[in-house]
Amino acid sequence: MKEMLPFKWARGAVASALIGAVALVGGVPTAVQADETCMSPYMAKIVGQEDFVYVWTLGVEGMGDEQDKLVTISVNPDADDYGEVVHIVSVGGRNEAHHSGLSDDRRFLWAGGLDSNKIFIFDVHSNPREPSLHKVITNFVDKTGGMVGPHTFYALPGRIMVSALSNNVDHGGRTGMAEYTSEGEFVAAHWFPTDDDLRGADKTGNFADGYGYDVRVLPRRNVMLTSSFTGWSNYMMDFGQMLSDPEAMKRFGNTMVVWDLHTRKPKKVFDVPGAPLEIRCAWSGTNNYCFTTTALTSKIWLIYEDKDGEWQADEVADIGDPSKVPLPVDISITADDQGLWVQTFMDGKTRYFDISDPHNPKQTYEHEIGSQVNMISQSWDGKRAYFTTSLLGSWDKTGKDDEQWFKLYHWNGKKLDHQFTIDFYQLKLGRAHQMRFGAYSLYSQAPNSSDTMLSQVEQ
Repeated sequence: MKEMLPFKWARGAVASALIGAVALVGGVPTAVQADETCMSPYMAKIVGQEDFVYVWTLGVEGMGDEQDKLVTISVNPDADDYGEVVHIVSVGGRNEAHHSGLSDDRRFLWAGGLDSNKIFIFDVHSNPREPSLHKVITNFVDKTGGMVGPHTFYALPGRIMVSALSNNVDHGGRTGMAEYTSEGEFVAAHWFPTDDDLRGADKTGNFADGYGYDVRVLPRRNVMLTSSFTGWSNYMMDFGQMLSDPEAMKRFGNTMVVWDLHTRKPKKVFDVPGAPLEIRCAWSGTNNYCFTTTALTSKIWLIYEDKDGEWQADEVADIGDPSKVPLPVDISITADDQGLWVQTFMDGKTRYFDISDPHNPKQTYEHEIGSQVNMISQSWDGKRAYFTTSLLGSWDKTGKDDEQWFKLYHWNGKKLDHQFTIDFYQLKLGRAHQMRFGAYSLYSQAPNSSDTMLSQVEQ
């Protein structure tokens, strides 16, 4: 496998493995980690209590400085400023701030604007309490050959894979992924398979729409998975207007794609009707499957490797009452592969499913977080869950239901216990969207510690 990778990339893989080695024992996560369970397996892991949560936040016209910003919140209960906003970095203008992701060494946080197509790279290692804007990529559309809407930022060894949502020809959902170095240099564009160009993939159902959304990997199976959502013409449209537009409602993805991780070539296109969004993969070395949920049909889907080594996609559970379209959004798998948190935007609830039998998930708990809820970041030890509200600038609720906050709950295995809330509107920060964890402990060693470890291994 290593001979297929550039030398620098291979070194990055070894470094990440060394830094993150404490996170895995025999391929199964231990119970002492704190880090988010939806992170890349190539990333260095936080050991113990996280110190900060970085919230990528949408600016609101007429509120504060009106700009998108990275908001740092102190979350270590031993800190004097526990539960407070301790730093803000505004990026200039409103870009439809959405998702973010850390590099494999966790030194940089990448964040994107779905409307402006800008990518903002923050330095989170020089001073974890006070991140700084390190670099802005403004040529995403040109470099990728027309991709629009940088969405997921996913760490690979020495690389960041950026999935997009749209294109600059018709602003529909046909799109692809862009591969960058961790330093921000463009490497390659990987367009999703369509009926007109399957790119060597096997179309197993009725659709090959070429739509994109999320990306995740199972390295030991040499598998990369992508899901699908909708294009710029929909996600920038007023939500009510879109729901009443029959043509707009046809412009949602209905597919997931299994890729060869190493070659970046698509292998299979599955029908997963109803806009499959976030993908979360099992952590155990014996569990070869991932979950997704469909926004429009309110289903949980299992993407799994069968006994013959072939990948399949099955609908395995309902989320609430699908006829009421609760709109499942973010999901989070527990580190022991026993539970799945599912957030539903319309009713503001989080639901916990027992997935000990992944083919038969069972809901065992639900809790209303607020009038609306979107993202969850769950700690590796399962004791903490953070929630934020904003879905998209033009899709969030209005009036009294337009709550914009950050909340921390403790989870004891049976129920959630609220710890604190930060009202982002009250502080004139804007709309709270995606979260990522930070910790002093990640950078307590000398700056070149990973290089030192590498040199010892190579000797």
